[in-house]
Amino acid sequence: MLVHNAEIAAMFDEIADLLDIQGANPFRIRAYRNAARTVQGLGRELSDMLAGDEDLTDIPGIGADLAAKIVEAVETGGMETLEKLRRQFPPGITDLLRLPNLGPKRVKALFQDLKIESLKQLEAAAREGKVRNLAGFGEKLEQQILESIKSKADTGRRFLRAAVEPYAHALVQYLETVPGVETVAIAGSCRRARETVGDIDILAVADGKSQVMDRFVRYDEMAEVLAHGETKSSIVLRTGVQVDLRLVEEKSLGAAMVYFTGSKAHNIAIRKRAQERGLKINEYGVFSAGEEKDEPYVAGRTEKDVYATIDLPFIPPELREDAGEIEAAEKGKLPKLVELDDIRGDLHMHTAESDGKNSIREMAEAARARGYEYIAVTEHSRRLAMVGGLDEKRLMKQMEEIDRLNATLKGIAILKGIEVDVLDDGGLDLPDSVLAKLDLVIGSIHSQFRFTSDRQTERVLRAMDHPCFTMLAHPTGRLLLEREPYELDLSRVIEHAAQRGCFLELNSHPLRLDLTETSCRMAKSQGVRVCINTDAHGTTDLDHMVYGVGQARRGWLGKKDVLNTLPLKSLRAALAKTMGK
Repeated sequence: MLVHNAEIAAMFDEIADLLDIQGANPFRIRAYRNAARTVQGLGRELSDMLAGDEDLTDIPGIGADLAAKIVEAVETGGMETLEKLRRQFPPGITDLLRLPNLGPKRVKALFQDLKIESLKQLEAAAREGKVRNLAGFGEKLEQQILESIKSKADTGRRFLRAAVEPYAHALVQYLETVPGVETVAIAGSCRRARETVGDIDILAVADGKSQVMDRFVRYDEMAEVLAHGETKSSIVLRTGVQVDLRLVEEKSLGAAMVYFTGSKAHNIAIRKRAQERGLKINEYGVFSAGEEKDEPYVAGRTEKDVYATIDLPFIPPELREDAGEIEAAEKGKLPKLVELDDIRGDLHMHTAESDGKNSIREMAEAARARGYEYIAVTEHSRRLAMVGGLDEKRLMKQMEEIDRLNATLKGIAILKGIEVDVLDDGGLDLPDSVLAKLDLVIGSIHSQFRFTSDRQTERVLRAMDHPCFTMLAHPTGRLLLEREPYELDLSRVIEHAAQRGCFLELNSHPLRLDLTETSCRMAKSQGVRVCINTDAHGTTDLDHMVYGVGQARRGWLGKKDVLNTLPLKSLRAALAKTMGK
């Protein structure tokens, strides 16, 4: 039984959540949370590392105890520590933790004060107005809880794309080994680079003798078979993700890729366009409209062929949301979207000097190995003391270290930066005399998420007016599937960034993907450059860049719209301008 990193990370996260509800030592809780983040961000499967007799304690943040639990998980599929904790709580508690805005402390209050053990009980208590009276809740949060429960019921369980994609790719590799299989491809919302996905869609082309469907339903990580047919089968993986496999003819593969990639709204729009031309588009191909028996096949082998029949160029999957892409394609105005290879550096990362796991040198060498020209080291500032935020003295010392490294490292430049906390009044957490010596200053909100929209917006605008302000990091503060964005008039923020000449970050961490695609388009329309950063806390986190690029493509961003596609000399000039240099 193969156990993936995502499953091990989920176990560590659940242990941390249950320990938090229990009121355990905060340092113990943090150790599990950090371990979950480390495991999730690893570029290699832990099972492969163990098979190669590698020492897991060489992984930053993984000590002997955590390494032993990883071994246990890989060998048995579970962790006894987690099972013991689960036995101390009702099984529905973990469902409560999956609701946005309900962290462990609030779940603990619901459990202890209202004896709430399930979503059903929580919904009943919220409808009766009992939740609002608990400390730290209120009427507004009570309403948000009801809306979240309804949304969960309406849409079903969703998963981070970054957590699901490894399973999708592993399944593709598995199916490609089946005799008679010619092509296997991922479709659906994974292919459109959606932030979260509900299931995995896979298409395959195979000869008539292939046993691909039988092999699919016997996949090692299968927990349940929902359907087993000749052309379509569905299974549920151990993680709860549903996977649908469809067998299509080679001449229909392009049409099937269009149809099953979606979105539904995009498909409706192109079908309507086909009807206007006397054609019919479905998952089997493009046909001349008429009586079914007289409908000759027109196209369908490739997606390009399908779009050509309705007088359109190929439309990238990330744009297929019926959000103006068809009109733009018709006018020849589809953007040339940014590519991962266009990225020349990463301007937001942390090292072991604050809450990161690797040294500056290690981060720089890892970035150089990825072909980058530059990085910026941006530790937290002093207000975040709990994660080792830097004060003036420590920052100056780090700047000296960067100078020494720049003098010896070849092929990579290290820029001096800081992720400075935006204070409640819009001030910045370090004095101007220090900030002015840096190459860039990233402003971030890490507190007071409950300010009203007006107050939060004014706070951000005042911070942006600071003479040393370069970029606003993770602008809305959201955590996907965990925390809603704080209230902020982002249109005013983008307009102000255009006037001020500063930048907005698109944070690539899979939990954030902050900005949204809509906000990216707003920034582009105002001429505000977006910087795609990973917010890396370790060398393997640099791999998250691919998710940020996917989000940028969904936001119609091209190379010229992205700050960190600039070569080093041009980047320095752009940064210096925001710093008044």
